[in-house]
Amino acid sequence: MHTQLSRLMRGATACAAVALGLAACASTPIPNEKIAVAREAVHRAEAAGAPELAPVEMATARDKLARAEKAAVDREGQPATQLAEQAIVDADLAEATAKQQRSHKAAMEFDANMRALSSESNRSTQPTQ
Repeated sequence: MHTQLSRLMRGATACAAVALGLAACASTPIPNEKIAVAREAVHRAEAAGAPELAPVEMATARDKLARAEKAAVDREGQPATQLAEQAIVDADLAEATAKQQRSHKAAMEFDANMRALSSESNRSTQPTQ
Protein backbone atom coordinates (compact mmCIF):
# COMPACT_ATOMS: atom_id res chain seq x y z
CA MET A 1 0.00 0.00 0.00
CA HIS A 2 2.87 2.35 0.86
CA THR A 3 4.48 1.83 -2.59
CA GLN A 4 1.14 2.37 -4.30
CA LEU A 5 0.72 5.68 -2.47
CA SER A 6 4.29 6.63 -3.33
CA ARG A 7 3.65 5.96 -7.04
CA LEU A 8 0.46 7.96 -6.86
CA MET A 9 2.34 10.89 -5.31
CA ARG A 10 5.04 10.74 -7.98
CA GLY A 11 2.41 10.63 -10.71
CA ALA A 12 0.57 13.59 -9.20
CA THR A 13 3.84 15.52 -8.90
CA ALA A 14 4.67 14.76 -12.55
CA CYS A 15 1.22 15.88 -13.67
CA ALA A 16 1.55 19.08 -11.66
CA ALA A 17 4.95 19.78 -13.21
CA VAL A 18 3.58 19.25 -16.72
CA ALA A 19 0.58 21.48 -15.98
CA LEU A 20 2.85 24.18 -14.59
CA GLY A 21 5.07 23.97 -17.66
CA LEU A 22 2.09 24.29 -19.99
CA ALA A 23 0.78 27.24 -18.00
CA ALA A 24 4.15 28.96 -18.28
CA CYS A 25 4.13 28.51 -22.05
CA ALA A 26 0.60 29.83 -22.30
CA SER A 27 1.35 32.93 -20.22
CA THR A 28 4.00 34.29 -22.62
CA PRO A 29 2.77 33.82 -26.18
CA ILE A 30 5.15 34.23 -29.08
CA PRO A 31 4.87 37.86 -30.26
CA ASN A 32 4.58 37.21 -34.02
CA GLU A 33 2.66 40.44 -34.59
CA LYS A 34 5.19 42.52 -32.64
CA ILE A 35 8.05 40.93 -34.61
CA ALA A 36 6.25 41.80 -37.86
CA VAL A 37 5.92 45.41 -36.68
CA ALA A 38 9.64 45.45 -35.84
CA ARG A 39 10.46 44.07 -39.29
CA GLU A 40 8.39 46.85 -40.89
CA ALA A 41 10.10 49.49 -38.73
CA VAL A 42 13.51 48.21 -39.87
CA HIS A 43 12.37 48.33 -43.52
CA ARG A 44 11.13 51.92 -43.09
CA ALA A 45 14.47 52.93 -41.56
CA GLU A 46 16.33 51.29 -44.45
CA ALA A 47 14.15 53.15 -46.96
CA ALA A 48 14.89 56.43 -45.16
CA GLY A 49 18.62 55.90 -45.71
CA ALA A 50 19.50 54.84 -42.17
CA PRO A 51 22.17 52.31 -43.22
CA GLU A 52 24.24 55.20 -44.59
CA LEU A 53 23.11 58.08 -42.37
CA ALA A 54 22.59 56.26 -39.03
CA PRO A 55 24.64 53.07 -39.26
CA VAL A 56 25.04 52.47 -35.52
CA GLU A 57 21.34 52.83 -34.78
CA MET A 58 20.47 50.69 -37.81
CA ALA A 59 22.87 47.91 -36.78
CA THR A 60 21.38 47.91 -33.28
CA ALA A 61 17.83 47.61 -34.65
CA ARG A 62 18.77 44.78 -36.99
CA ASP A 63 20.61 42.93 -34.22
CA LYS A 64 17.67 43.14 -31.83
CA LEU A 65 15.24 42.07 -34.55
CA ALA A 66 17.39 39.02 -35.32
CA ARG A 67 17.59 38.17 -31.62
CA ALA A 68 13.80 38.56 -31.26
CA GLU A 69 13.25 36.22 -34.21
CA LYS A 70 15.60 33.65 -32.70
CA ALA A 71 13.88 33.89 -29.31
CA ALA A 72 10.53 33.34 -31.04
CA VAL A 73 11.86 30.24 -32.80
CA ASP A 74 13.15 29.00 -29.45
CA ARG A 75 9.63 29.59 -27.99
CA GLU A 76 10.91 32.21 -25.54
CA GLY A 77 7.97 34.59 -25.51
CA GLN A 78 9.06 37.24 -23.02
CA PRO A 79 12.57 37.83 -24.43
CA ALA A 80 11.14 37.81 -27.96
CA THR A 81 8.59 40.46 -26.98
CA GLN A 82 11.14 42.68 -25.25
CA LEU A 83 13.65 42.43 -28.10
CA ALA A 84 10.97 43.14 -30.72
CA GLU A 85 9.87 46.24 -28.80
CA GLN A 86 13.48 47.41 -28.50
CA ALA A 87 14.04 46.77 -32.22
CA ILE A 88 11.03 48.97 -33.03
CA VAL A 89 12.39 51.82 -30.90
CA ASP A 90 15.89 51.46 -32.35
CA ALA A 91 14.57 51.36 -35.93
CA ASP A 92 12.43 54.43 -35.28
CA LEU A 93 15.50 56.21 -33.89
CA ALA A 94 17.54 55.18 -36.95
CA GLU A 95 14.80 56.46 -39.27
CA ALA A 96 14.50 59.77 -37.38
CA THR A 97 18.28 60.21 -37.32
CA ALA A 98 18.49 59.58 -41.07
CA LYS A 99 15.70 62.07 -41.77
CA GLN A 100 17.35 64.65 -39.50
CA GLN A 101 20.70 64.18 -41.26
CA ARG A 102 19.03 64.55 -44.65
CA SER A 103 17.17 67.70 -43.50
CA HIS A 104 20.37 69.18 -42.06
CA LYS A 105 22.18 68.58 -45.36
CA ALA A 106 19.34 70.21 -47.32
CA ALA A 107 19.36 73.21 -44.97
CA MET A 108 23.12 73.62 -45.37
CA GLU A 109 22.79 73.49 -49.18
CA PHE A 110 19.96 76.02 -49.04
CA ASP A 111 22.06 78.38 -46.91
CA ALA A 112 25.01 78.05 -49.28
CA ASN A 113 22.77 78.79 -52.27
CA MET A 114 21.29 81.83 -50.50
CA ARG A 115 24.77 83.18 -49.72
CA ALA A 116 25.84 82.69 -53.33
CA LEU A 117 22.70 84.41 -54.58
CA SER A 118 23.17 87.28 -52.16
CA SER A 119 26.79 87.66 -53.18
CA GLU A 120 25.85 87.65 -56.85
CA SER A 121 23.09 90.17 -56.19
CA ASN A 122 25.52 92.48 -54.36
CA ARG A 123 28.03 92.29 -57.22
CA SER A 124 25.51 93.19 -59.86
CA THR A 125 24.17 96.18 -57.91
CA GLN A 126 27.59 97.76 -57.18
CA PRO A 127 28.45 100.70 -59.37
CA THR A 128 31.27 100.17 -61.80
CA GLN A 129 34.13 102.62 -61.70
